[in-house]
Amino acid sequence: MIERRPFESLGGANHGWLNAKHHFSFSNYYDPKRMSWGNLRVWNDDEIAPGSGFPPHPHADMEIITYVRDGAISHEDSLGNKGRTVAGDVQVMSAGTGIRHAEYNAETELTRLFQIWIEPTRRGEKPSWGTKPFPKGDRSGQFVVLASGFEDDADALPIRTEARVAAATLKAGDSVDYPVGATRRAYLVASLGEVEVNGVKLSPRDGAAIAEEDVITVKALTDAEVVLVDAA
Repeated sequence: MIERRPFESLGGANHGWLNAKHHFSFSNYYDPKRMSWGNLRVWNDDEIAPGSGFPPHPHADMEIITYVRDGAISHEDSLGNKGRTVAGDVQVMSAGTGIRHAEYNAETELTRLFQIWIEPTRRGEKPSWGTKPFPKGDRSGQFVVLASGFEDDADALPIRTEARVAAATLKAGDSVDYPVGATRRAYLVASLGEVEVNGVKLSPRDGAAIAEEDVITVKALTDAEVVLVDAA
């Protein structure tokens, strides 16, 4: 089962400094049919204006993955961590028992990113933060795991949940398989370009809610980039 969720159907709000689209119920957007997908709770498609961002605010018991599409995001938190994550790279914040953080676009250009929240399966642990580069060339024609709660994914950023975040870049006409497993769920977004997922066409920034599929085949109709959450 693959349900296409067109970008135009997403909830969201434009706050001026922030233009946000929500794949799942979030903030003032509520849709009882789009509350979560397995342990995936939030997928926000955010555009953040230059010189603006999210002021310090708290989180607890959530795995928060930020995938930067364009520009860069600068992070500060109550643990003393500071860092800048650029387009194509990823940061992970495990909120654990509690953390305060701020995320700012300190650039002179618009920053576009996906903010993904996954519910943890391990709670009560100390908060943490990390960032890592993931060159897009390494993802050409294949899925690369960016964040994972499984020990086998040693090169990925660790998260405290039974899930993976993966991404692939494809040239027009290329295809790649991903083994979801019939008992798991996946959510895929076409970050760039047009693709087909087991024959279901996705336009740029559309989502696909996937269940009961052993394997998905992603075919690029144009040069494309896709991001996927493999959820419990």
